[in-house]
Amino acid sequence: MAAFFSLRKPFKPAPPPPSPAPAAAAHTPSPVPIPTETWRIGMGQLLVEGGEPERNLERAARMIEEAAQQRCDIVLLPETLDFAWTHPSALTDAQPIPGPYSAVLCQEAQRHGVYLCAGLTERAPDGRIYNAALLINPQGEIICKYHKINLLMVEQPFYAVGQTLNVVDTPLGKIGVNICADNFLDGLSIGHTLARMGAEIILSPSSWTVDYSITEEDDPYREKWVTPYSILAQLYNIAVVGTTSVGYIVGGPYEGKKSVGCSLAVDASGIRAQGTFNEFAGELVVAEVPRPIRAEKGTAIGEMLRRKGFTFDTLPS
Repeated sequence: MAAFFSLRKPFKPAPPPPSPAPAAAAHTPSPVPIPTETWRIGMGQLLVEGGEPERNLERAARMIEEAAQQRCDIVLLPETLDFAWTHPSALTDAQPIPGPYSAVLCQEAQRHGVYLCAGLTERAPDGRIYNAALLINPQGEIICKYHKINLLMVEQPFYAVGQTLNVVDTPLGKIGVNICADNFLDGLSIGHTLARMGAEIILSPSSWTVDYSITEEDDPYREKWVTPYSILAQLYNIAVVGTTSVGYIVGGPYEGKKSVGCSLAVDASGIRAQGTFNEFAGELVVAEVPRPIRAEKGTAIGEMLRRKGFTFDTLPS
């Protein structure tokens, strides 16, 4: 270091050299393109049997393995895949998180080196039951636990209302988690908040159900699901992905209805992937979704929404 800071005697500068001949204009390099990253997401339309957590988890493990074999970065499984949505056994047999059922999912995420988002039923330490969703990293660690907020009236005797929202930073990007009806139009403020928190993708374990008489020709989901997903995706330039279960519902207030797949991945460009609309469509649907670039933060998001013509809340007239 002394050599850099030693004192030297003053000297007279040499005269400047002659100006060189004019050179051709310097080449301006092109801007370095931003690398395009693409998420490969396995939407596991899982057969979920009411009150059969062991069988359901076995199927979940096979679906995770299949997704890993198809080089998925993220695996998204349905809502309450342990006991099934609103099955009465959840009230007596729900397990804590961490607990035996979440341990199975953590083990499978670690075994296959994937991010895993899945719905379970949770018994909290105070005895309350929650409709929960977990985000698990490839090391098998739970990095986010979310409790459903926009509970349907029919499920309120089963689950307590959630009270937190989280967005998690991961090497894949910023991931937010919600559940099923949190994406209803009347609950879309939940998705707006996740987007405001910086989410680049919202993962939503779901259990979309219809009356037993509904068939593919009667598909009621375009307005119910494509529209709210598209609102969030286009307003904020994010991706919204929901995976739902399949099979007939046995037990509980929706007995006799059916879950019909139709899992959905939407970004600002439109529908990226969609599962089969059928109660027998137990399948893995792989969606390739480019990671969006989100430049706006804080109040800049509000300015962006104004430019897009978004109407903010007003009091009823």
